[in-house]
Amino acid sequence: MDRIAALNEILAQNPADAFARYGLAMECATQGDSAAAIENFEALLAENPNYVAGYFQYGQLLARLSRTDDARRTLGQGIEAARRAGDQHAGSEMEAALAQLSSA
Repeated sequence: MDRIAALNEILAQNPADAFARYGLAMECATQGDSAAAIENFEALLAENPNYVAGYFQYGQLLARLSRTDDARRTLGQGIEAARRAGDQHAGSEMEAALAQLSSA
């Protein structure tokens, strides 16, 4: 069974599994299925608004797709989520990514 099928099976059994949803979004992005990656990142963050890594990876995907305004918005939301979680490292990474987008 490939990774996407395995992750979909986990999600079929437990749709609220944030780690599986994140893994599926990442795997879709890795395999070049941007539409499925976006769909899964959106679902992840709608259900788990404090899933900090999701914002960072989703923001990076949007930036690669030249969806700069969406990437900025997503990274800004991620910075807020990182602050809520007390995750200074992730917050500073997203701040750097946001600054890079702003200077581009």
